Amino acid sequence: MSASTRPDARRNAAPYLYGRENEAVAQVLEGGHYGHTEVTEEFERRIAGFLGVPDAVAVASGTAALHTALLAAGVGPGCEVIVPSMTFCATVQAVLAVGADPRFVDVYPTTLCVSDQLVMDAVTDRTAAVLPVLFGGRPVDLSVIQEELDQRGVVVIEDAAHAFGSRHGLRRVGANGALTCFSFGPIKNLTCGQGGMVIPRTPEEADTIRRLRLLGVVQPPGGRANTTSYRVEGFGLRYQLSAINAAIGLVQLDGFQAAEDTRRRSWQTYRDALAPLDGVALIDVDVEHAVPHLCQVRVPHRDTVFATLRGRNIGVGVHYPPNHTQPAFTAWQRHLPATERVGEEILSLPFHQHLTEADIDFVTTSLEQALKSVGGSFGHRRPRLG
Repeated sequence: MSASTRPDARRNAAPYLYGRENEAVAQVLEGGHYGHTEVTEEFERRIAGFLGVPDAVAVASGTAALHTALLAAGVGPGCEVIVPSMTFCATVQAVLAVGADPRFVDVYPTTLCVSDQLVMDAVTDRTAAVLPVLFGGRPVDLSVIQEELDQRGVVVIEDAAHAFGSRHGLRRVGANGALTCFSFGPIKNLTCGQGGMVIPRTPEEADTIRRLRLLGVVQPPGGRANTTSYRVEGFGLRYQLSAINAAIGLVQLDGFQAAEDTRRRSWQTYRDALAPLDGVALIDVDVEHAVPHLCQVRVPHRDTVFATLRGRNIGVGVHYPPNHTQPAFTAWQRHLPATERVGEEILSLPFHQHLTEADIDFVTTSLEQALKSVGGSFGHRRPRLG
């Protein structure tokens, strides 16, 4: 079947709506209050209940979640933050926003995630935080070094932008004691259109994050409408999540079990279809625990394969160009051999809830044909996994 008859294969990622989002937004608009309202607070309560945590603080984006989490943890100028180079640039920009220095670390090529050893090898006297990225939805377990990090005063802030719904063992990501940040952007496992969430570790931390997201303002009991003044107690930003976005999130949360099932099933379908292809290395997301956000492979001659598939209207992508090679971050550049190698091989296949098994078959068949076109020697060349 031609690409023109597989429109969903053209998209690398796409939002998925359950049909009631329009009605939910319309109710907010009819109510006349569009900012932070009881709808936002209901979304926070529902997320906390879903994750099994005492509290959740909604913010305007995943980047805002990382920024406020770093501020709440006391990270600032003079500090270093350990961050994998293989991540979206927002992770690094949040570090720079608090005046800290990113200390880039390598990842395992098979998972694109950090490990306890990679983190500990990078810790210095200036390290104030570690930002493990739960790449593609895969949980990252740093429990082996948690006690040592605590003794050094190093806080773990999980960048779980890809990982809403994934699990650490029996617990959802966010319920394992780390300061955790989610993104609810347009193409995430759960979307608010745009939004984010911070899972605080203590009530005091929750209060700090709520103050930070509202320009440092502390609201009096009953809200500002019932008094003639309010207090500004410190630095803050306009990072609140609107009721419009929260209304979308509430509908998405109601349908999340379907999202979880569909994404796992699609990733497993890709895994089975890719298994016979010589030279293709599938990035492991630990599908038994993760709600996958991406389906990625490592291939030889990536740029040629990318161009060939794009020429067939297949929405492949690259997540992500390594940050330590970006012009904006050259001051913190280090040699990271695994990340640099993976950065030349990584290819993201179309992955979203609209895909059918026929779409996935079309993508993988096209990938096989594209790989064959790079030369007869391909079948004897597997990407290095170490």
